[in-house]
Order: sequence, then C-alpha cells, then structure tokens
Amino acid sequence: MIRATVVGPVWVTKRIEGFPTGALLEVSRDRTDERLVVVDHLGCGAGDHVLVALGSAVARYLPGSTPADALVIGIVDDPRVNE
Repeated sequence: MIRATVVGPVWVTKRIEGFPTGALLEVSRDRTDERLVVVDHLGCGAGDHVLVALGSAVARYLPGSTPADALVIGIVDDPRVNE
C-alpha cells in the first residue's frame, strides 16, 4: 500500500469488456516522482490524498481476471498524520 496524490482523470476511448466501472486516475506517489494509473471507486478528485493498494491484493478484490494492479482503497482526511 502506498500514499499518493491525485493528479487528475485519465480519459480513454475504449474499455476492455468486463473491466470494472469507476474512474481511472493518474496519481503521483508521495515523496517520489513516480506516477501510476489507478482504478477509483470512491469518487476522488484532483488534489485528494489517497491510499493505493498494489499487486495481488487488487487482483483478488476486482472481479474475474481484470487487468488492473492499482486500486484506490481510501481517501486520507489529514495528510499531515504520520509524516
């Protein structure tokens, strides 16, 4: 699990059939220059601080054989906590 900040939405022209509903967002991993595209079911917006699950935990959560390995699992209310 990582902490990240939402940069904004990722727009696509086509989706794979069976891909879960929800937004695709670009996030910037906190304290690094790394950027990821994540699936969002929570309704996050640009500037929100989020927790992102990666890898096999995502594969087990999403239905079927969804080709996704990053999922927003929480919105951080106060990003200053535990800095």
